Amino acid sequence: MGEISKATLRRYPVYLKALRKLSDEGIRKIMSAELSQYVDIKPTTIRRDFSLIGQLGKQGYGYDVDELISIFARELGEDYDEKMILIGVGRLGTAILNYNNWNHVAGEIVCAFDIIPEKRNKEPKVNVPVYHISQLKEKMPKGCEIAILCIPSGAQEIVNQLHDLGVKGIVNFTREHFVLPEGMMKRDVDVVSTIQELVFEVNSMSR
Repeated sequence: MGEISKATLRRYPVYLKALRKLSDEGIRKIMSAELSQYVDIKPTTIRRDFSLIGQLGKQGYGYDVDELISIFARELGEDYDEKMILIGVGRLGTAILNYNNWNHVAGEIVCAFDIIPEKRNKEPKVNVPVYHISQLKEKMPKGCEIAILCIPSGAQEIVNQLHDLGVKGIVNFTREHFVLPEGMMKRDVDVVSTIQELVFEVNSMSR
């Protein structure tokens, strides 16, 4: 893809998820106005987003759903199953594992690491094998480039290890500051800050 805004890039996985659901329901073609009802995005925005990838639809016919799925999966780098790991199987980590069903849009968490794996493996909501953090190098899935970090401390040491093992992206749920080694990127997930931003925006609308 060429130069595409971050806002547009965030919408592409939303389209892919909706299109895969439509395909499962047996729908083979769709107009932008119809897709708009599924994703709550204006038809004009959908058409503009799609045009940035290429000539995807035909006037009067709409879009071929399976063709769009193939194109978006390829453009998003998801024409294979992305393997992810999770580090830190506390309450938050367990909740994320319990949601380990991303509608085949973002890949799958295939294993997790914790300091007390024998306890975590007994919990019913943990549906992947949990290994001791000392086994990170030994049990790292081949080709894994994404790690989800949910540990309360020691993030820098873990991030350095992950870098050495070929991980390129960190989804960061920790509140620790750490320095990313060269060649890595991260996305911070801060629920409290998100709520605060929403409260501010709602209050601003009420004034």
